[in-house]
Amino acid sequence: MSRVFDIAESDKTKHQVLRLKLKYVGERRERRPVISGLERISRPGRRVYTRKDDIPWVLAGIGVAILSTPKGVMTGQRARQLGVGGEILCKVW
Repeated sequence: MSRVFDIAESDKTKHQVLRLKLKYVGERRERRPVISGLERISRPGRRVYTRKDDIPWVLAGIGVAILSTPKGVMTGQRARQLGVGGEILCKVW
């Protein structure tokens, strides 16, 4: 699977900054982003947790669910492989 974004941390300021560079496909005027949607699931006022058996599939496996687990932040697919549940942060497709 090719990377759809690039992460870089900036040391130029005293605050931590996370910059994402999105990947685009197509030629010139027909360029469109590889990521077409993002849905935030857990919020500060409402945390959403899931067991290992109930990790959601995003668009029948085309998208990715991002989870915060006891073993770190990972995709839903990786959490299924490791057999851990956790907090659903967001869904990306």
